[in-house]
Amino acid sequence: MHTVPLFSDRADAGEQLAQALIPLVSRLHATGIDATPIVYALPRGGIPVAAPVARALNCPLDIVVAKKITTARNPELAIGAVTSSGVVLWSGQRRWRNKNPQWREIVLAQAQEKAQAQLAQLQPGCPKTNPTGALALLVDDGIATGMTIAAATEAVKAHNPAQVWICTPVAPRGLIRWLSQWCDRMVILQTPEPFLSVSRFYLNFPQVKTQEALSYLQQHNYKHNYITISESSVNASLEH
Repeated sequence: MHTVPLFSDRADAGEQLAQALIPLVSRLHATGIDATPIVYALPRGGIPVAAPVARALNCPLDIVVAKKITTARNPELAIGAVTSSGVVLWSGQRRWRNKNPQWREIVLAQAQEKAQAQLAQLQPGCPKTNPTGALALLVDDGIATGMTIAAATEAVKAHNPAQVWICTPVAPRGLIRWLSQWCDRMVILQTPEPFLSVSRFYLNFPQVKTQEALSYLQQHNYKHNYITISESSVNASLEH
């Protein structure tokens, strides 16, 4: 099935998302909710999309790491998601809820370990943000199942932000109602059907390497003084 790409690449999608968000954030502030925005990207693919958003809103660029909980038989199928901090969300399908508890603990631990490892790799580029009272904008390059971004919103909500918004260039129309329960607002540029996969809607959709993701974080946060070079060096030395 041929699909006309909606975005040339993640940077293009991020620029379009930023243009959609600027008036919405201004409107929120006009209502008297003067919450400072913080952009939280889901790595790695969400970071190149989130960088133009953070730049346009002149705010810090941070991350929330959430990983799919999968089975060895089908590593693409998300039976749940877990964040690096241990916030867990299981699929509503009964067959996963009724699985052997010991088996669930094993696959959960594997996924959380992956999330913690990725956080350690990217932390040198992250500012020390506090979402309490802030406008937390969670950004990914697209939403397929919604499991990881839902777990990420729960992790951020634990810190009592003023509002949490789910922001993405593309997501399935059928997920909208389910996604809405996890956030105060959704900003989704396109909801095409049939969906099938996020990559279909990008002309260029290469895998984002860890070093590239780290560079986006460092460049943005150094430039705007959300993090200093000495802080990053200290963070990096702590990770090795």
